[in-house]
Amino acid sequence: MKYKFIYETKAFDLWKLSMYGVYGSMVGILNIIFTVAMVLLTTKFWGEVNIFIKILLVMAVSLFTIIQPAAVYMRAKSHVATVPYDMEIGFDDNGIYIKTKNENSELKWNTIKGVFKKQNMIVILTTNKHGFIIKDNMLGTEKEDFYKYVVSKINK
Repeated sequence: MKYKFIYETKAFDLWKLSMYGVYGSMVGILNIIFTVAMVLLTTKFWGEVNIFIKILLVMAVSLFTIIQPAAVYMRAKSHVATVPYDMEIGFDDNGIYIKTKNENSELKWNTIKGVFKKQNMIVILTTNKHGFIIKDNMLGTEKEDFYKYVVSKINK
């Protein structure tokens, strides 16, 4: 086995990945524009509106700054609850091996859809929306070597 890790993903890891996805896209830019516009509207009209409108303004400002991130975290938390705790993941020239207490799986390199780096993690996509998060603390000093290895195997 070229690389072997005890696989551990926390809700915060999935939350970070989701936030990278949202705020790295056009949707994220629109979220930021909406939030800035709502902050400006709130500061301009705060003294002139009744309590009901103030509540609506505060909720609008909170939509993408508090409510959406909290909802994404709750979804990530429920997803992490389905991942086995005793999972081991290995990588070699034939593919990716996933081992749990009850099951063993193998993914050939030609079935892997992609790999990308984000801050503090490498994500290996097994489908367009699913994959494995390999965190920097699992990789240690091998992050760049591991990334290059996976890229070389996928691009064959």
